[in-house]
Amino acid sequence: MKAAIVGASGAVGQELLRVLEQRNFPADELVLFGSTRSAGSKYTFRGKELEVRLLRHGDDFRDIDIAFTSAGAGTSREFAETITRYGTVMIDNSSAFRMDEDVPLVVPECNAEDALCHPRGIIANPNCTTIMMVVVLNPIEQLSHIRRIHVASYQSASGAGARAMAELQEQYRQIVNGEPVTIDRFKYQLAYNVIPQIDVFMDNGYTKEEMKMWAETRKILHSDVECSAMCVRISALRSHSEAVWIETEKPLGVKEVQEALAAAPGVTLQDDPATSTYPMPLFTGGKDDVFVGRVRKDLANPNGITLWLSGDQIRKGAALNAVQIAEYLIKSGLKK
Repeated sequence: MKAAIVGASGAVGQELLRVLEQRNFPADELVLFGSTRSAGSKYTFRGKELEVRLLRHGDDFRDIDIAFTSAGAGTSREFAETITRYGTVMIDNSSAFRMDEDVPLVVPECNAEDALCHPRGIIANPNCTTIMMVVVLNPIEQLSHIRRIHVASYQSASGAGARAMAELQEQYRQIVNGEPVTIDRFKYQLAYNVIPQIDVFMDNGYTKEEMKMWAETRKILHSDVECSAMCVRISALRSHSEAVWIETEKPLGVKEVQEALAAAPGVTLQDDPATSTYPMPLFTGGKDDVFVGRVRKDLANPNGITLWLSGDQIRKGAALNAVQIAEYLIKSGLKK
């Protein structure tokens, strides 16, 4: 088994390195690829130093079984044919192919079997906010079909990449020292602020990020569910959170929802109001699971349940989900 990471120097690429090593991913060899800026950089994997190769068109992927790509939608589109030409399975972390009919969009806890049919050799990793939400929605869907979702996301700087995280930290330092604040990765100063826009606005007034949650949730769950989202950037460094209102076909009790969540793969229930126990980004960073709490009946809807969730955007929202897809393929007998 030979694997590759495209975009090895980015925040998700670095997390992929950690996840692959921590989970003892069954690769005999790992090859790293990057842009001209990162080519030549060196990283340690399983005690061995690996040098990032320049991503280019050619035959570099001839012997690679699985390639994890996380270098942006433009790079994924440009190099997809090069990567998959000789049978390499491309697990793509960008938005390039997510809604293509012949590309499966996979969250293993929800629809792992979809990964087995990938006629173009491409499997798409969903948007981070969608991944974390559907992991929590899936066990509720098993209790009663979900008709509607209203969700407000509270997305950390990590969602905009490593340089955005560094910018947030620098902004706080500049403010403390009375220096002019650097604004580059966001439209406004993020430190001590929230920005109610993630990605560009669409004609309907929603942002592209918000529309991703509508479309991707339906594709992953194979459902006609309707999802209305408000996505907000907050000044947390890592881990996204979401407040979610769910309307089901039949009314559900809080206890049965809590029990279903507690038993679900990839979910940790933290829900004890008496001790102020609930998920927070401060504690979910670096963790594999999506943490959920504040489960209660929706006072405005007899068939409604509302809850709060938090999870590591770089980990489960990106790198870990991709690795879990690859693990499922291998377990199912992946053949190049």
